[in-house]
Amino acid sequence: MPTSPGPPPPIRTDDSNAFANNTMAVRVPAIISETIALNPDFPDGIKSRLRGLRDEIACGAPILPLPVDSSSDYEAWLGAIERQRAIVDGELSWHNAEWFFAETYAYRCLVEAARWAENGRDPFAPQKRAELRGDALWQLLERALQPMPDARSEIGRAVEFALWGNRIDLSYAAALDRGTSISPEDLLVDDRPQLLEYVLQLIDDGHMPGDGAAISIVADNAGSELAMDLVLSDCLLRHINCQVVFYLKAHPTFVSDATTEDAWTVLEEMVKRDGSAAELAARLHEAWRSERLRFVPHWYWNSSILLRDLPATLRDVINAGRLLIIKGDANYRRAVGDCLWPVDTPFPDVMSYLDVPVLCLRTLKSDPIAGLPSAATASELDAEDPTWRVNGKRGLIQFKPQTSNSQ
Repeated sequence: MPTSPGPPPPIRTDDSNAFANNTMAVRVPAIISETIALNPDFPDGIKSRLRGLRDEIACGAPILPLPVDSSSDYEAWLGAIERQRAIVDGELSWHNAEWFFAETYAYRCLVEAARWAENGRDPFAPQKRAELRGDALWQLLERALQPMPDARSEIGRAVEFALWGNRIDLSYAAALDRGTSISPEDLLVDDRPQLLEYVLQLIDDGHMPGDGAAISIVADNAGSELAMDLVLSDCLLRHINCQVVFYLKAHPTFVSDATTEDAWTVLEEMVKRDGSAAELAARLHEAWRSERLRFVPHWYWNSSILLRDLPATLRDVINAGRLLIIKGDANYRRAVGDCLWPVDTPFPDVMSYLDVPVLCLRTLKSDPIAGLPSAATASELDAEDPTWRVNGKRGLIQFKPQTSNSQ
């Protein structure tokens, strides 16, 4: 396998990156306050721990390990903390750590404070339920299920809906408020022609389910985005003899990130809606029963480990598949190393550490980006819209083909 270019250092939460610093000093504490407010029946002890965590993150207090008896991931997070301590000057704090570590660990501490492992109660369930009760998700689903003339058109449209569904992020109002309206100029990179050439070849080849045939989807948000991802998976399952594996979070995180429970909840709501939504749910239920569709929670997707350091067993499984679809901004950050590449670094070069073809679908809600047509593109966007990297307006459809010497 070719050696990928060495990445720049990951973004830190100190004042070297204003957006990351603001996330930890302001946005995450505000999310914890909202979580307390939306769960008024939490016991006093949980509320007190959540307030304490909020205040520690807001003021940049030292980062401490989880309780020793917290769960089976204590050692893994302790190791992550020790690695962070080795790279910072002075005491490790919420405001000087690597951002990807700090943010993922903050949510792990949040579910610890909420005693999720003991009671199974999702502290973000009120926000998730509210989205499912609204009309916007179901109107979007009806649009995404309109008939198309052929496989190319249907898959291309499903990819686009899966991309813009990523704007519906309950942890980030700047993107959420934009909804899923689409303007051609919002799409900074569109690699669908290359993707469709590859996918249509899979259709022609008639690959059969079984070892090495899986298409993996690393899910991001529940609700609207997950519904669009399920539309995409249904589209792929109907046109390709393959298995689709959804990788989901092992515990609630980033407010609206999808867990296994969220996947089944969306399917249950589709059944209640009747019509094309219920028909979609019936196809997906049948695909699950026949094991062509799987929902797989995995601790890795809650961890602070970057994708280039993917555990060997999971790497082998993903590399053996037909396609890896990476959804959303946080997963994009994990994939590109959560760092500031030169913006015109080719996306296939950044992702060359994986053999499998990779599709990234992401609306921009943070600074990391690669694969733009040129450095001038970023300069023009800087002049037009100084917050273009973080405001959720623009999107990327980026594709890396299979590494030429891989299996």
